[in-house]
Amino acid sequence: MAEKIVKIADSVTVGELAETLGLSVTTLIGELFKNGIAATINQRLDFDTAQIVVEELGLDVQLERKQTTSTDAPLRHVHQLTDKAVARPPIVAVMGHVDHGKTSLLDAILDKKTAEGEAGGITQHISAYQAERNGRVITLLDTPGHEAFAALRQHGAVLTDVVIIVVAADDGVKPQTVEAIRFARSANAKIVVAINKIDKDTANPQLVKTQLASEHGLNPEEWGGDTVMVAVSAKTGQNLDKLLDMVLLVADMEDLRADVDTPAEGLVIEAHMETGRGAVVGLLVEHGQLKPSHYLVAGTAYGRVRTMLDFRGKAMKLAGPSTPVNVTGFKELPQFGDSFVIAKNEKEARQMAAKAKLEQERRAATTNVTGADILKMMNQKHDAQEFNVIIKADVQGSLTSVIDSLKLIETNGEVELRVIGHGVGNISENDIHLATGENTVIYGFNVDLPPAVKRLASREKVEVRLYRVIYELLDDAKLSMENLLAPEVVETEIGALKVKGVFRTMREEVIAGGEMMRGKVSKGLLARLKRKGEQIAEVEVSSVQRQQQEAKEVFEGEMCGLSLKTAKKIVVEEGDELEFFTRELVKKTL
Repeated sequence: MAEKIVKIADSVTVGELAETLGLSVTTLIGELFKNGIAATINQRLDFDTAQIVVEELGLDVQLERKQTTSTDAPLRHVHQLTDKAVARPPIVAVMGHVDHGKTSLLDAILDKKTAEGEAGGITQHISAYQAERNGRVITLLDTPGHEAFAALRQHGAVLTDVVIIVVAADDGVKPQTVEAIRFARSANAKIVVAINKIDKDTANPQLVKTQLASEHGLNPEEWGGDTVMVAVSAKTGQNLDKLLDMVLLVADMEDLRADVDTPAEGLVIEAHMETGRGAVVGLLVEHGQLKPSHYLVAGTAYGRVRTMLDFRGKAMKLAGPSTPVNVTGFKELPQFGDSFVIAKNEKEARQMAAKAKLEQERRAATTNVTGADILKMMNQKHDAQEFNVIIKADVQGSLTSVIDSLKLIETNGEVELRVIGHGVGNISENDIHLATGENTVIYGFNVDLPPAVKRLASREKVEVRLYRVIYELLDDAKLSMENLLAPEVVETEIGALKVKGVFRTMREEVIAGGEMMRGKVSKGLLARLKRKGEQIAEVEVSSVQRQQQEAKEVFEGEMCGLSLKTAKKIVVEEGDELEFFTRELVKKTL
């Protein structure tokens, strides 16, 4: 039992923790370095990390959390469908290579006349629309870039049901086409290929199909495969109705459902400021019904819905599942990818947003790596990290090939791949339950993820990755293993200064001046304070001045003044040396 009980907050700086424990900052930072953590005196650590540091140092101290008054539940949650869930419109992302006619295709479907090439048209704005076909609604997402959809996925949003990949019949598969295919597969979305520009004399739809089938595993239905491909012309309108029919057919097989009689929730897909209107926020409703006067919370932003407009700018009184809507009333702009929920009143909305802001600040203050990353890295010095995988394939031969290939991935002893389950057939609920441990991924090769299993995976936060090309699956596994490797700490010398005078010494700041002996100095660099060759402390340069003017950089032979951040009061003397350097974590590769 520890003799001394020390209470700390959920988040403390390295300097604060060192002072609380009665240690020098150098000792504490040194211990973190041993475990692969590039720490500075102002970097924040979470409680669990601080606790492990204490154990690593063998201190006779027991850490306890300071009590907080917040008992609120976290804003984000996973919606569980009720037995009253109803069918909802499919959400369809339209993706493709630049100039393959993605925007023109959408304009033609929506009967718009705004497309002037990829630089203009509808990709500049809300990017969410709705089309009707035989009385049924389809929600269309025009992608401003694949990076934007990657951000959506990082926020835990898997709202895309179908991806229309637009490929020009006269140009074939291009890099962004391949990116679109990868996105669709990683998002577990169904793929429909629109082979556009068939009105051109140089169009060759058959060549496009051959490329997709032979190089990317997308086999057309007419060739015995399972990928719907429709030859269309955005210019003439040929086969656009057939394309929408195929999208609805593919979506129907997914049994898409949502709850209606529940408070609205969904995702922020666009946000900007407009003169006279304030914050205009594009939302995509996932469940429930959104109405004017509802109080909304999205991340750190909140407000009361003043107006609701559809994608054509018409006023709306209600927005249900799969519906895009532009709202005004937010007091500030939420972030792209934030989830939104309904609050009971303004007080609750304000409290929820304030809590989210505190959490955001706490996480942002932990620089370089998160608390979870720190814990992971500190544990890596004892045992190799394990990357656990479950493999499902369409046939036994494919299953054996995938498993054997995975085992051939070379490792360096720091990470190991373990196949904890495998089988033939679609991914099942049992697979999801088996994969709930840390660092576990389910790989599906030429198999499907049924809707019910997909929902379970989302609730359990289990990663499921589907592939049609074995090399892409292997690349994914190798990258995932590399992400588990402890990074190397790399320090780069930048310059050195001889202290000529000390002008002010405070608890957490020293103002000193001197002459640059070599290299250069700039704001933000770390520095070792040395006296007669021995390191006294480590500090951070918070500002640089030359001739009493703020300077970006000062070089060898020049005089300058420095403001130095310190964890606690230190003594700087004339004749001391400051060695400036950077410290960073460099990712290892296999």
